[in-house]
Amino acid sequence: MYKRPLYQKILNRVNEHRNFIQVLAGPRQVGKSTLAQQIISSIDIPSHYASTSGSSLQDAEWIIKEWQICRQLALKKQDAPEALLVLDEIQNITNWSDTVKKLWDEDSAQNLNLKVLLLGSATLLIQSGLGNSLTGRFEVIPCPHWSFEECRDAFHWSLEEYIYFGGYPGAASLIRDEKRWSRYIIDSIIETSITRDVLLITQINKPILLRRVFELGCHYTGHIFSYQKMLGQLQDAGNVTTLAHYLELLSGAGLVTGLQRFSLDRALQKASSPKFQVFNSALATAKNHLSFENIQQDPEAWRNLITCSIGTHLINSALGSKLEIFYWAEENYEIDFVIRNDKSVLTLMVNPRKKGGRPGATEAFFRICGPHHNLIVGENGIPIDEFLLTPLDAWIDFNSENPKKSA
Repeated sequence: MYKRPLYQKILNRVNEHRNFIQVLAGPRQVGKSTLAQQIISSIDIPSHYASTSGSSLQDAEWIIKEWQICRQLALKKQDAPEALLVLDEIQNITNWSDTVKKLWDEDSAQNLNLKVLLLGSATLLIQSGLGNSLTGRFEVIPCPHWSFEECRDAFHWSLEEYIYFGGYPGAASLIRDEKRWSRYIIDSIIETSITRDVLLITQINKPILLRRVFELGCHYTGHIFSYQKMLGQLQDAGNVTTLAHYLELLSGAGLVTGLQRFSLDRALQKASSPKFQVFNSALATAKNHLSFENIQQDPEAWRNLITCSIGTHLINSALGSKLEIFYWAEENYEIDFVIRNDKSVLTLMVNPRKKGGRPGATEAFFRICGPHHNLIVGENGIPIDEFLLTPLDAWIDFNSENPKKSA
């Protein structure tokens, strides 16, 4: 079975001395449970896996029961008591972090080497629980959507297939039947993610509005939308604060986010109109009327989807790092993406240029925001597959020696 590169990082953490609870957090259907099972199969200590998936009835007593089972497994190793406990979909239990803290601290006091790996889909809620009770006791391992390299190696996908079908591993076997693939994405991933990771465990006063924000973000991925414009499109009696909150929740579920406009003034940056960006291009294409074959015959639609795919690569690569991803726009000038790492700034333009786009955007950015490196991806620049196959960190200190690839 294919192992994601993330597997080795998790295995190394599990094999370390028991210092922290390890938290594998990421959206649904990206292989968190599979990774956990692969880890269990690879280690030579007792382990216990339990999941709340499929039921909403578990409570703190469920955690205590599963924890106690693993304690007994650890104590059977009389020479060196040790075990690994894996709790999946932990966010389904109210106030789970209080119980985990109590049990973890008990084991620490008894010098019991019981290692813990927690898995969760609703990233914002997982982090909220961790921050409430488990300060100083955990490390988060982000589990992002699959990259082009992973889909190529695991499923032998072409670049074009990855750009269109995104990279949900469970749907990989369905891409030859596009209608079936589309229904799987909509029913098994989108609907489940919104219902279980947002609506079920978060107080949402306007669930219909949240769904419309999601649909708007998917349909207009790559477009800049002011919140006032969103309100007009959605025709709902919501407000800007509600829309921003819902977009944050959707981002936490790994569905769609709103990129901020890059600015040297952080306050202006926070107040900027968001640019919609899906985390997986399948979210944008599942309801698209253009098929995999036909969309490639539409230059503008295909260019937009390429830009979307590059955006997914950027935001997923930035998870868990110090990298920040933005866009930039001023008057008629627009930069597709801006990447910041500390004081280093990299602008990224996708070719061919948008229809009606105005040349000179990088020069305008330089005048307003200062020195930076620029990458051109696509025609007359870095080949798309090369960019997607190269770790994002490798481009940050890009040296503009090759005029074909930089500006």
